[in-house]
Amino acid sequence: MQLGFVSAILPDLDLDGVLAFAGEHGFGAVEVMCWPVGKAERRYAGVTHLDVVSFDDAKAAAVKAQAAKHGVIVSSLGYYPNPLVADEKEAAVYIEHIKKVITASTRLGLGVMTTFIGRDHTRNIEDNWALVEERWPSIIKHADAAGVRIGIENCPMLFSNDEWPGGKNLAISPKLWRRLFERFGTTLGLNYDPSHLVWQFMDPIRPIYDFPDRLYHVHAKDVRILKHKLQECGILDFGWNVPKLPGLGDVDWSAFFAALTEVRYMGPVCIEVEDRAYEGSLDDRKRALLQSKRYLDNFV
Repeated sequence: MQLGFVSAILPDLDLDGVLAFAGEHGFGAVEVMCWPVGKAERRYAGVTHLDVVSFDDAKAAAVKAQAAKHGVIVSSLGYYPNPLVADEKEAAVYIEHIKKVITASTRLGLGVMTTFIGRDHTRNIEDNWALVEERWPSIIKHADAAGVRIGIENCPMLFSNDEWPGGKNLAISPKLWRRLFERFGTTLGLNYDPSHLVWQFMDPIRPIYDFPDRLYHVHAKDVRILKHKLQECGILDFGWNVPKLPGLGDVDWSAFFAALTEVRYMGPVCIEVEDRAYEGSLDDRKRALLQSKRYLDNFV
């Protein structure tokens, strides 16, 4: 395994600065964010450490040289929009950029890119499936031609009123993963984050054993269930679960890494910082990564 981090938490730095920080502090990998250049649409989105527009072989060679200089690998190129959004024109923009990220992954010699399936949050699951059938086959075809697998993060994207009631990502459970995998084959797998199973009151360890061949990338993020708030508002309200650094929440990291090693997972595990207690400054966010690394070094 390679312990790394998701670059979204360091928007203040350019790609060389991110890779330099990773190399200096002993990280083995970085998942590099590839949003279109422009304004962020939500927290941790809109970060562009690699602009895939007009990304040619010369630019790819330069990125490879940067990574080699700092002694780290690029584990994946990440871009997390909602390609199943209700507005077809908006969805088309997202889908086109996903394809550009896939193409850039090929130029870098990467076998995986990471993203969301998406969801129209006003539709139920069955009605969303029609959108999956309409929009995802062209993405899969493009990935197959490029020789790139797609790791889908399992975050429900249900944290705010504009995501209510269904959330904005369909791939939230083993039942739905199986359906997606049956439809699209081995091109599609998981960018697995255990924290999202915890706050859905599901076992975050069992999927590692159930889907060992679909673990294309792994995120290390924790979550804390605030039971006093849960008792006050119930599961249909917000604010009772909060993202935390690994070791500060309810994920059993010993069991998690025991499972990864037992299924012989050899890929990247990238720390994803979304802990508001560490957002005050760039130094705070760097400390969040280093604190997480110190904790996870016990297991990797």
